[in-house]
Amino acid sequence: MFDNILNQSATSLLKEDIRRGRFPGSVLFSGPASSGKLSCALETARVLSCEKGGAWDCGCRSCMQHKAMVSQNVLVVGAGNRTLEIAAAKMTLLSQSLQNTRHLEAARFLYLRAVRKLTVRFSPVLWEGEDKLSKFAPLLQAVDENLELLQPGRVIPDGDSLEKILDEVEKNCGKLESSFLYDSVPVSQIRNCSAWAHLKAGGGRKVLIIENADLMAESARNALLKILEEPPEDVVFILTTKRKSSLLPTILSRVRTYAFFERTPEQQKNVISRVFHYEAALHSGAEYESITGFLQSFLKVKPEAVKLCALEFFKSVAGGRVPDIPQTVSSCASFEPRVLFDIFIQGFIEALDGLKHSAAGAESSFQVLQLLKKALSSVTVFNQSPASCLEELARSVMQVQYCNSGIFRSAVNE
Repeated sequence: MFDNILNQSATSLLKEDIRRGRFPGSVLFSGPASSGKLSCALETARVLSCEKGGAWDCGCRSCMQHKAMVSQNVLVVGAGNRTLEIAAAKMTLLSQSLQNTRHLEAARFLYLRAVRKLTVRFSPVLWEGEDKLSKFAPLLQAVDENLELLQPGRVIPDGDSLEKILDEVEKNCGKLESSFLYDSVPVSQIRNCSAWAHLKAGGGRKVLIIENADLMAESARNALLKILEEPPEDVVFILTTKRKSSLLPTILSRVRTYAFFERTPEQQKNVISRVFHYEAALHSGAEYESITGFLQSFLKVKPEAVKLCALEFFKSVAGGRVPDIPQTVSSCASFEPRVLFDIFIQGFIEALDGLKHSAAGAESSFQVLQLLKKALSSVTVFNQSPASCLEELARSVMQVQYCNSGIFRSAVNE
């Protein structure tokens, strides 16, 4: 039980609550990125539906479906950048297949789950009544057909054949995530979740997982609140968030929070090694002390380059010039996946560091931080295009610069 969640004390509390029969119907997993919240939510769903007590190596029908992520009793909804994990799992499967190591089956399992963490968000249950359903169906079918070739019990294709399959899956998953997956949960999907939750389960307990629950528009939050106020019987709600303070107090009052913490660098290196079987010396690559850093190494544009674009953007504003936004968007791969925009905002924040040494600078910095927070929300919650968001951000930051007598020049010169 929870053997696949490494270095998180929350699992001990979960085990105790489940064994003593005091696990509530609505919970919140709160903690930083890459702390295992989604994996733990999926494992909780498996344990709650297990026919034999929830042991990790259980082979009951329910557990096998949950481990393969094909159970009809689990629904996953919410924004999430899954393509980086898919790319990392692809590297793992290719390397383990090439070397024919004893970890090959684990690598196969890792890859299938990484892909399905994305594809489960395209369940017809969630998208009923939407035009997009027919548009992404061919992509989803192509992914499923390729995954069928990698199912346990089948011989894994050799060399070039395997790489071709994985390349095609990665390409189609990228299209699914960038073109169809909402950056925030729409109210229509919450309503569809409600209808699904009120249908009687065919066996076991139904679990609804809402990832990044803080990234919901007000209408979706209110719809979720209505479900939590009168939850259906035998349905468990698991919400995850990186920003607990962004959730409505009325939602927080109806869930029990399990806290996930930032693992130490050594613990994160251990996760990278054990889960992805990555060793810097063997892969002739960098050594990573954070899971986020490891996953971001699979981005099309390196985080350092994105942060440099943010610095140049800030320098232009500080110098009284309008930034070249089309060039910025192009240099940052159109901010696909959206995590690139998050990195850009972080780079902008770092550019403000030189303002902290004076009261006027600190006040100006605070004003810009509010603008950056609004910009990030506009893109990730309200689906504004990064280009139009950066245009608005440039005008607003230039206004702060003008009202504070060109104070940003001092930050650039630090």
